Parts: sequence; structure tokens; C-alpha cells
Amino acid sequence: MSLDKSYAAVMSRSNDIMKKALGIDYGDFEKEGIGFDYEKMMVETGYTLEEMQKIQRQTGVGNTPLLELRNITALARSCAKPGFGARIFVKDEACNPSGSFKARRAANAVHHAKKLGYKGVIAATSGNYGAAVASQAAMQGLKCIIVQECYDSRGVGQPEIIEKARACEAYGAEVIQLTVGPELFYTFLSLLEETGYFNASLYSPFGIAGVETLGYELAQQTKEMTGQFPNLVICTNAGGGNLTGTARGLQKAGADQTKIYAASVSLKGLHMASDTQFNRKSFTTGHTGFGVPFTTSPDRSDVPRSAARPLRYMDAYYTVNQGEVFYMTEALAQLEGLERGPAGSVSLAVAFALAQELPEDQIIVIQETEYTGAGKHLQSQLSFARDNGVNIYFGEPKEEVAGVSIVFPTSPSLIKPVAIELETLRRSLIKNAVAQVEKVSQDDINYLIVETNSDLEFVTKILKELGKV
Repeated sequence: MSLDKSYAAVMSRSNDIMKKALGIDYGDFEKEGIGFDYEKMMVETGYTLEEMQKIQRQTGVGNTPLLELRNITALARSCAKPGFGARIFVKDEACNPSGSFKARRAANAVHHAKKLGYKGVIAATSGNYGAAVASQAAMQGLKCIIVQECYDSRGVGQPEIIEKARACEAYGAEVIQLTVGPELFYTFLSLLEETGYFNASLYSPFGIAGVETLGYELAQQTKEMTGQFPNLVICTNAGGGNLTGTARGLQKAGADQTKIYAASVSLKGLHMASDTQFNRKSFTTGHTGFGVPFTTSPDRSDVPRSAARPLRYMDAYYTVNQGEVFYMTEALAQLEGLERGPAGSVSLAVAFALAQELPEDQIIVIQETEYTGAGKHLQSQLSFARDNGVNIYFGEPKEEVAGVSIVFPTSPSLIKPVAIELETLRRSLIKNAVAQVEKVSQDDINYLIVETNSDLEFVTKILKELGKV
């Protein structure tokens, strides 16, 4: 008897499909109430740091260079008061086989799929992760399917996503391109069920643990080059796995005093699932449309419990505008001779401004770069924006309105990141976590303290406001 393939039927089978496609019974980690044992999940289903390093070395992943951006640091110092202007370094993750840090996540996930005997892997992604999974699958001799949200209802595709599809196909993957909307997850589940392939999710323990090697490496490299661990590491934040894995790697390196900041492009006012607004953004990742929702509700991902839980680790969260990021992308190329994609430049824009507020002997590390070219290049993005009616000009960055304008700063001194209050994010996470329960237990409270990286007083205060205690 054939399975019911209606939307409702497939979605109702999602937990069973995921269990078969990951080889993980997430029920083993659930607790009574709202919480689960995160560290137990990471230990029992993941790999040790040494095992991850070995897996990644086998496919040429990792050991990327740490570069000091001396000219950009000098520019920051020219905008700062005497004695200020922290040294800025960048981890050049574009040197990975598929051109981004996502190769670290994919190497572990695809290795695990082959170890368990799966014949192929599937990933739902519009980003660099698709290319990374396709690249690693080719090396491991596995089939690969990548599912993308690519077009609006007119059939117009965002150039950065089109470029990433090209990269996936170059590595031998089958790419299924969809219009924006709820069909992505339905199609993804249907393919997992039909093929019996492995779910190479961005949010599995394998994927997040793979990024731990990045945090570990940059801590060790910074200490070798400067004699100290970095004072601050800035991570471009979307789904949260980048920051989570990097932070965990820093901890394993002993860099306990290093601060971890998140950085996203502000796309305030644009709805990510809107057909009419889909092509009015010039960033397909690293923006607040993913960064904020995944921070305050991490289990909205394609696995029952996401291993990406950024609010547990972040010490601050900043946003910058699209024009500021494009400006710093050009600065990286023209001052440092590094032509890279815009993802790492989100963190670079934040680092450039914050460096001016820190003493010269402090060290900031931007923990990624990505490859660029074709649709990923800023010129393609800007041309596409003009075609969609977006006004592009030089001026005051704070005038920028996402989907309406892109404003390049007339001076680098105008680059001013905006802080998102962590208390607001913590409050939202607690509200989301307890939405379906009448009252919480002490175990729930203890879980929320860890989940929000806060304390008993704060969590209890919010729960009282919500009438949950």
C-alpha cells in the first residue's frame, strides 16, 4: 500500500522520517517538561575533537590560515582616539575545499552517513552548506540531493542562490529548486522518505561539532602568533551553528575569557517567507531574518532538537546594514588583497567599528571568510537590487531601509553597529519555550537558566510575568 503523500500526511510523519534519516532517537535526551539534555546529546551522538580533526584532515578540511588585517586595522586606528584600535585578524575559511567553513560541518555529517551505511545525503539549504555537502559527498562516493528555496512566483532567482546551485551541480549533486514558501520542508521530508538517504542537517550534533575545530584552531593560532588568546571573536550569525560550534571549540582550547559576539545584517521589516519580499534582500544568510528567530527559538530547524543554541554562548549581538557590509567587502579586497564573499564581511563591519573602542593591544578575530564569484559577488547583488527597484547611494548608513535602499557610508567612521539587547532575546526564548505549558518545574527553570546564559533571578522574573510559576 502506497503512503499518503499529502502535505498533512507527510508532516504528521516528520518525527519518524527524521529518526530514520539521522540514526538518532532524540527521545533518549528528552526530560520531563520543556528541557532536554544537550550535553548528553552532543557526547553520545557526536565525535571527540580529535576524531573530528582526523575526519576533516582526510578530505582537506581545516587548518586554514589566520591572517592579520594590518591595513584595515590601520584604517580603524585612523578613526579612533590615540591608543585605541584593536588588532583585527581573520580566519580564512575560503581555503576549505568548498570555499567556506561549512565544509567542517559537512565533513562530519557525510562521514557519519557513510559510516552508518547510507547511500546518499540530502540537505535543505540555499547557502554554502549545500556546496559543502555536495563536495564532501563526492569525496566519499555518496549520492547527494540539495533542496533550495530559489525563486519567487515570477520564476526570478536570487543570484547568490543561483551561484550556489551551480557549485552544487559542479560537485555532482542533484539540485531541486523551489519557490519560496512551505513546500521546502515538505519536499525535503518527502525525499528523505522516498530515498532513504541521510539527513545531512546543518543542525545535527555532527554538523555543529564539526565547527568546534574552527574555534579550537583560531584560539591556538592566535596564541602562537600573538602570545595570547583573542579578546573577542565575532561570528556571522544566522541559524546559530557557526557561533555555537566556534564557542565550544574556544572553550576546549582553554580560551575561557574570550568574548563571543554575534553579527547579522539588519533586514528589519522584510519577511523571509514573503514572495514579494524574497528578492528585495541582498543577503541570503547571515541576516536577522534567520539570526533572531533561530536565537530565540532554536528548535525551529529540520531536526527535533537543534544542536545550534547560540544564546547559550553569545556575549553580545550586533547588527549592521547591507551598505556597511558591502563597503567592508570592498575594503577587504582593496586594502588587504582578499576578494571574498559577503558573509565574513558582516563580522568584519562589526569588528571594524568595535576595534575603535578597544585598546591597541587587544585582539579581535573574525572567524570566517567565504569564496566569492558569479552571483555571490557584490556587483551581482547590487545589480540585482537595482533591477528590483532598490535605491543605491552613498550617504548616512542609518538612513538605509531594508528592501528599499542600500546606503554606502561616505566615510568609514560612519559604520556604527547596533546592539540587540540580550535581555530581549532571552525573554523571547523563555516565552517561546513555555508557550505550551501551564506551569514550569524547577528542572524547567534550571534548563532555561542554561539555555539563556542567565541566572535564577532573571528566569524567575520572566516566568512570573508570564504567569508560569
